[in-house]
Amino acid sequence: MYVSQIRRYPVKSMGGEKLESASVVGDRWFTWKTQAGDSLLRERTRELLGHRATLDSSGEPRVDGLQWTDPSLLRKVEEIVGSGARLVRDDSPYRFDVLPLLVATDGAIAAFAHDGKRLRPNVIIDEVHGTSERSWPSQRLHIGNLCIGTRDLRTRCVMTTFDPDTLQKDRRVLREIVEKFGGKLALNC
Repeated sequence: MYVSQIRRYPVKSMGGEKLESASVVGDRWFTWKTQAGDSLLRERTRELLGHRATLDSSGEPRVDGLQWTDPSLLRKVEEIVGSGARLVRDDSPYRFDVLPLLVATDGAIAAFAHDGKRLRPNVIIDEVHGTSERSWPSQRLHIGNLCIGTRDLRTRCVMTTFDPDTLQKDRRVLREIVEKFGGKLALNC
């Protein structure tokens, strides 16, 4: 087995970036807030998913290649989120929907039979037979000097129904995850 991909999603609900290497992988350091200070409603996240967030060398977010403070970007985001939308840094452990790291395997993605980016994994491990990752909860993954604890399988949500490239919604995807995998796919780590 080996790590074939590392992905990071610096801004919650936005597309992310593929990394060649990383000393620490974690994400969702930033989130968009409404003028009233509320977090985004899930109905609005589909449109945000179509924008790609990255981190520059100083750790500041860029969206679609622009600094997050760029007026043209802020106008686009306000059209999605609402007037006064702003990007807020969140270093708290509560910024994650579940846990800071999501691991998927090539075997499970093949069984899933859809684009693995729909699952938004941080790490993809290749040469894993079928869905054997389902027996990994409470185990440890050793990658070089790194030890990753696996807690449980991730319960999947509506975000999997959106194609990350076209944003087209396909409700069958989540239905298939429920039917084939009991609603859970990939590992909370």
